[in-house]
Amino acid sequence: MQGWSLEQKKAYWQAFERERPKDIATPLPGQESVWDYPRPPRIEPVQGRLRVEFAGVTIADTTRAVRVIETSSAPVYYFPQEDVKRAFLHPMRYSTLCEWKGLAAYWTLSVRGLESQAAAWSYPEPDPGYEELAGRFAFYAGRVDACYVNDERVQPQPGDFYGGWVTSKVVGPFKGAPGTERW
Repeated sequence: MQGWSLEQKKAYWQAFERERPKDIATPLPGQESVWDYPRPPRIEPVQGRLRVEFAGVTIADTTRAVRVIETSSAPVYYFPQEDVKRAFLHPMRYSTLCEWKGLAAYWTLSVRGLESQAAAWSYPEPDPGYEELAGRFAFYAGRVDACYVNDERVQPQPGDFYGGWVTSKVVGPFKGAPGTERW
């Protein structure tokens, strides 16, 4: 895909043939299956409190988050910038492309001499349909000390690319682990 335009890359990923695994878990009452989430992804308001902690500091704390849900991925939570301690975030010269949301910018987290590369990302100019993400930050649960949905500590989505937060309310399997590249 080197040399392709952004539009060519988006078209490729939107049309990418995806397989459905055979071992999809059945959700219990009060749970959601990531296999019932839509494609393209949907933005939803979040009820409750979200927090991110790193190096003994609460980096983000909100009751005004939104989440993005997409087939086979754990929910990704986006914090309004007013609820993030921006002084600890430093922009990187790194970006990725989501075929739906557009170009993502990445941020290094630096607190008390401790650093976590690409711990957060944002969509400064999201594509049409995802404008609500502008001015919001998402965090990788595996690149900070702890993330919480209400008082439940989340687990990071498998792998190192997808930034979903796994809680007891969602069941998989989740894309991101080896062997899930075609989902």
